[in-house]
Amino acid sequence: MTAAQPNERERADAARAVALRPDLAIVADWVEPGARVLDIGCGDGALLAHLAATKGIDGRGIEISQAGVSACVRHGLSVIQGDADTDLRHYPSDAFDFVILSQTLQATREPRRVLIDMLRIGRCVIVSFPNFAHWRARLQLLVRGRMPVTATLAHAWFDTPNIHLCSIRDFTALCGDLGAQVRRVVALRGDGRRLPMPARGALANLLAA
Repeated sequence: MTAAQPNERERADAARAVALRPDLAIVADWVEPGARVLDIGCGDGALLAHLAATKGIDGRGIEISQAGVSACVRHGLSVIQGDADTDLRHYPSDAFDFVILSQTLQATREPRRVLIDMLRIGRCVIVSFPNFAHWRARLQLLVRGRMPVTATLAHAWFDTPNIHLCSIRDFTALCGDLGAQVRRVVALRGDGRRLPMPARGALANLLAA
């Protein structure tokens, strides 16, 4: 006996059934139907697959790990192996409607340069990152005098991929320096739920993970 190959509708239904990470679910909500999308550090392609199935986007991805690229290719996604620090400069200006960088900025060698390239090649840029000013991180530094390990900063200092940690205020200040207009901000708790307060305020910078 031979197993039947899933048709387009079945693949779309499967993609819809995948539970996205909370920050990715917000990103997916912001992306417009039919948009040209570049997902940088796309991992196994969960976001791209979801957007293709639910919004019919023209999606591309860059992923540094071979395992991630292989997973994306198995699911029929257009993803190449690459490094945000070196490969974004080769993309033409205004090539995409949305350029997405989720939980990856802090692992780049030159985050300012990466953000500049993203703003150049995309009409809109969406970035998510762990907030180093979260109260748990502050408390661990204050009480223990050691680099914090939290749910969103889960690695010890000697084996972490995160090399440029920042707070919400740091990132907002960088956007201002680059002349980028910040249109939307969402602050999330460690469990992925939204904080019931202005996302640009001092309290969100303390409580957002």
